[in-house]
Amino acid sequence: MLSGKKKLEILAAFATLLLSAISIGCHGFFVDPVLTTVTVGPTATINQGGTVQESAVGTFNDGSTSSLTNVQWSSGTQSVATISTSGLVTGVSTGQTTITGASGTVSGTSTVTVALNNVTAIKISPTTNHAQANGGTANYTALATVSGGSSVDVTATATWSILSVTGGGTGVSDFLVSQGANPEAVTVQSTAVAGEVATIQASYVGGSGVTFNATATLTVTAAP
Repeated sequence: MLSGKKKLEILAAFATLLLSAISIGCHGFFVDPVLTTVTVGPTATINQGGTVQESAVGTFNDGSTSSLTNVQWSSGTQSVATISTSGLVTGVSTGQTTITGASGTVSGTSTVTVALNNVTAIKISPTTNHAQANGGTANYTALATVSGGSSVDVTATATWSILSVTGGGTGVSDFLVSQGANPEAVTVQSTAVAGEVATIQASYVGGSGVTFNATATLTVTAAP
């Protein structure tokens, strides 16, 4: 018959084995969530010499989210803006750049626009233009005037839109506006009719945060 001491030794050994099994089982059951996407922000407009702090939030395969700290940052166009290892973007020259934040093999992006300082107005050139129906195009540029009287081409960083349409047709949908091009191309769709006139608007956000607008017209002529 086993002594009390021997029984205690057997029970202790059994308890040790049980705890080990539980530990191994738990370790195999609880798996660290896997990062699936990275959201980078903000998308921002800053002036030359200005800064904006970017951040990254990770989404994991269990649906949870968390702010990421170990992020590798990069700027697609460093001549426009640079970014530090902590995610601080500094504007260098006017234009747009893509900011990328990566954690391992997963990354996300945002866009930072560097705007001119001391903008007083913008204008579109030419102010009037013509294009044939059914695929004709008309090109425009946007020029920003800064204090002191100099002009800077901001065509590619301006926001272009069709403000209004007169003269028949189906309206705004008769015209297709590209974005981020220089010069800006406005294409006349096949639904447009001769004599239709579109008012085109260019909007530019200066370094002060003020939005400047300018307009021009496009008249549709008959296709050959």
